[in-house]
Formats: sequence, structure tokens, C-alpha cells
Amino acid sequence: MPKKILVIGGTRFFGKLLVQRLLRAGHQVTIATRGYAPDPFGNRIARVRVDRRNESAMRAAFQDARFDVVYDQMCYSPLDAAISARVFGGKVGRYVMTSTLDVYRALPAQNAPFNEDALQILAQPIDAAYPWHDPALANDCYVAGKIQAEAYLLRDGSLPLVSVRLAHVLGGPDDYTGRLAHYVDLVRARTPLRYTHARARTSFIEAQEAANFLAWAGAQEFLGAVNAADDGALSAYELHARVGQALDEPARVRKAGADESGPFSPFDLATPLVLDTARAKALGYPVKQTDDWIGDAIRQHDLAYV
Repeated sequence: MPKKILVIGGTRFFGKLLVQRLLRAGHQVTIATRGYAPDPFGNRIARVRVDRRNESAMRAAFQDARFDVVYDQMCYSPLDAAISARVFGGKVGRYVMTSTLDVYRALPAQNAPFNEDALQILAQPIDAAYPWHDPALANDCYVAGKIQAEAYLLRDGSLPLVSVRLAHVLGGPDDYTGRLAHYVDLVRARTPLRYTHARARTSFIEAQEAANFLAWAGAQEFLGAVNAADDGALSAYELHARVGQALDEPARVRKAGADESGPFSPFDLATPLVLDTARAKALGYPVKQTDDWIGDAIRQHDLAYV
């Protein structure tokens, strides 16, 4: 049955892919952005131009609106979460927040994958006085901001919350992060990868699959946190080797010395950061394998190098 859906964000990377899937499924889609980035959707969607960090603007934009599902791609702090709760409380059937595997960085390192219950989200402190919206602090406060955003929404309870803790998203022509391209460039230039721990693996998900997972999560009835990843974690060392295999080039490496500071490349971790996907599987999601797409994603980035 077609639904009325709001996507906060939705003009970049897997957010754009999410909107495409929702449209193909026949839903009525509105995107809310500041209007700076173009989108390819034409008259198939409605658009609201608003700064999601401006509460008065958000209240004015959505005063009389009701949505079956809200996808919030831009909730980065408890201040953002509070705005959502006050603007959309009682007005949405389902609120899907895009979170991240990085929330588990706050926990002691472990060799086993992290399941959703590993992070006691209700026990997390919320710092409303921190300058969350200071652009100069965006990178430094990213992990704490996501954790506290989840914590605020869960404690507030006015929104039917699903927090999708996405693995590192790779692949696709709109991957603006440059993370996978970094390894392609090293291999093509025959420059050694400096690495720290060859077996400190982390989880990945392909961009199309990230959009699929979000679309699926919005159509279900469960609430709470859910990990979203493809099975088959890789370390930076192993990812670099996969690039060499896919491009039929030597993947040179050099272990960093104790006196060298890092990180030396994306995903070069000191300890594993892997997601347990058991809950997603139990809920019926067909979790895929990293091996199914990583080679194609590497070769796609290689085209940009050529």
C-alpha cells in the first residue's frame, strides 16, 4: 500500500538510492533539505527547503504535516533529535534514524562482533550544553552525537524509533567519500599501504544494499536498534589485498613502525569493529556477503582513476 514518506536528506550517495527505491515502490515521497544540492527526481517528489537544525523553521515547514514514515538521514546530535521529537511527535507512524556502527567505538574493544544490546543506550548521558552545531566540531563529536541522538529519542518516546546502525558504506558512482578510491589509487600508483593491524576487521555494506535495508526497515513493524551490514568483514590490509586482486596488480604493504602516527588510511583500525547481523536476519532481512560486490565496486572506482 502506498505510503506518505518524508526523507530528511536524500540528495547524496545512498540517500538518493533510498528515494529511488521508495518511488519505485509507489510511495508519495517528500524530501527536506537546505536546497543546496540538486536531485534527479523531477516532479516525482515534493520538496521542502528547510534547515533541519532550525527548530522554528522545521515547525513552520511541518506544522500540519503527517507522515507514515520519516527517514532522518541528518540526525547527528541530541539537539537534532530533540527538534525531531518536538516537530514530529504524534505525527508519524515510524521514524527511521540513520545511525552508524561507530556508536560501538564508545565500548571496550572486543574480538566478537557487536550486537545491538552491547551499547546500553538508555544509560548514555546526554549533554545538551555541548555546541553540537559548531561546524568546527563536526568530526570530533560525530560518534558522541549519534549515540546521544539515539539516547534522546529512545528516552523521549514520542517517536516510533528505529535506529539503523549502518556499516561503512562503499560503492556506487556517487560515493563522494574517497575511501575506496584511496586504495585503488595506492595500488595503481604502486605505492605501499602503511597499516597497523592486519586483522583488525570492520564491517561494510554496499551503497545499493544500504538503501535496500533502509527501505525494508521503514516497511516493518519492529522498533529499536538494528545493525545493517554485509557479512564478511575486512581489515584495511585485507581490503587493500582485494583491490590488488580485482585489478590484477601487486598490492604493496608496509607495517607502520611504533614511532609512526596514524591512522594511515580509511578503516585502518587498532581493534576490530564488526557488526553482528543476527537481529536483522531474525527479522527476515536477507543479509548479503561483502564478497558478492567488493570486486565490482573496486573496478568501478578504477574507471575513475583511468
